[in-house]
Amino acid sequence: MSTRVRFAPSPTGYLHIGGARTALYNYLFAKKTNGTFVLRIEDTDLERSKREYEELQRGDLKWLGLIHDEGPDKPNPKYAPYRQSERLEIYMKYGLQLIESGHAYYDFTTDAELEAMKEAAQEEGADQHYNGIWKKPEMHAEALKRIAAGEKAAIRFRAPQKDYQLKDHVKGDVTYPSGMVGDFVIIRSNGVPVYNYCCVIDDWTMDITHVIRGEDHLNNTVRQLMIYEALGAKAPEFAHVSLLIGSDRQKLSKRHGATSVNLYREEHYLPEAMNNYLTLLGWSHPNEVDIFDKEDIQGIFDIDRFSASSAMYDLEKFKWVNGQHIKKMSNDKLIALVEELPGTEFFKAQSVEWKNAALDRYKQDVHFTTDIPKLINEQILSTEIEMTDALKEILSWETTPKIIDYISSQVESYGAPFISEADLNNWMDHVKKELGVKGKPLFQGVRATLTGHDHGPDLKVLIPLTPVEVIRTRIKGLK
Repeated sequence: MSTRVRFAPSPTGYLHIGGARTALYNYLFAKKTNGTFVLRIEDTDLERSKREYEELQRGDLKWLGLIHDEGPDKPNPKYAPYRQSERLEIYMKYGLQLIESGHAYYDFTTDAELEAMKEAAQEEGADQHYNGIWKKPEMHAEALKRIAAGEKAAIRFRAPQKDYQLKDHVKGDVTYPSGMVGDFVIIRSNGVPVYNYCCVIDDWTMDITHVIRGEDHLNNTVRQLMIYEALGAKAPEFAHVSLLIGSDRQKLSKRHGATSVNLYREEHYLPEAMNNYLTLLGWSHPNEVDIFDKEDIQGIFDIDRFSASSAMYDLEKFKWVNGQHIKKMSNDKLIALVEELPGTEFFKAQSVEWKNAALDRYKQDVHFTTDIPKLINEQILSTEIEMTDALKEILSWETTPKIIDYISSQVESYGAPFISEADLNNWMDHVKKELGVKGKPLFQGVRATLTGHDHGPDLKVLIPLTPVEVIRTRIKGLK
């Protein structure tokens, strides 16, 4: 059978970055093995699940380029439906089958009775596993009578008391000792299944071959192995990837910063950068490469390269990765991204040559696309003169007024909208040869005159990008 993997989010909120990483790992493994990437919606939490969250999560996955092969919008008739709320009859069918085979039983125990059992076990120092009367085989006939009379019952799985073994692609050999869990509910009295049961039925009936998920599911797996065994079904291979933790080594939460993909989209992180960074949080590139697109690693992605250690989430590293992707991005694509931002009317109005020159200058220094118009406004369009002590000192030199007068005359009569690098060089040569200004007084005097600042980017790059009208206004502010 070809590889089939799934991502199964609960539509109870925005897509968490931990969930995005799980989806990414499954997507990459499907691509590596020419397999199928399935999107399944675990919406059995009827009160909290909302279709609008499902749509938002699917939108985030699309933004990341994690396009599923099967799902609610791409059904394969053999495996549909893909929402758990639409599969209740399937869960009940196999629940009844487990009752018939003796692996499960109807349970009419009330919550109050369950609590009383728990308290009694605590007082006696005994294990707190379910020990009600309904687990006795002789109670089955009575249960059937009550069901026939219209009473509602939960279906509880009869947990075998023996050791279970798991060979996990990340955690290695895992042993679940006998007695670790007692009999557990698989379908509630209202007909809604519990997670450990419905995910087994779904993975089994959808022919899922590999389950890649967070290690917080590791303890759940013993119950799932029991159900697979009772059904006579082969369990998929498992890879429980390490959890994301913050700098305090606690599970990642809102106190460590934004945790939803949606918020990072709003903050203008790039999908390429998010895929890159999340991949590295638990997986290592065989060539120790840090910056890559997901397409670059599809052919080398191996689930046996997952790390068993918790992955430290570092927002500063994420920002750095984002900046690296801006640096490697083509100017054509970057121009399109910048022009989508508010306040970029000046940028949009310029020539392609100007835009390319501006991006070649600024994309080396930024972490986000939003930094580019900010720097353009600060360094190219700003006419505000901040009289710092350093600028005052430059203006106090006896050579600086001569430079201001000369350059002012050239700028006032300049006919083009931007000063060419050639003309800037000619002006520098004139100041040096005709006015006799050299060294520091020359370079800092010209910079102060043209920019109104005592330091900044290379003038030969900056000035050809700056409108002449802006430079005229700056010079007037110095006089």
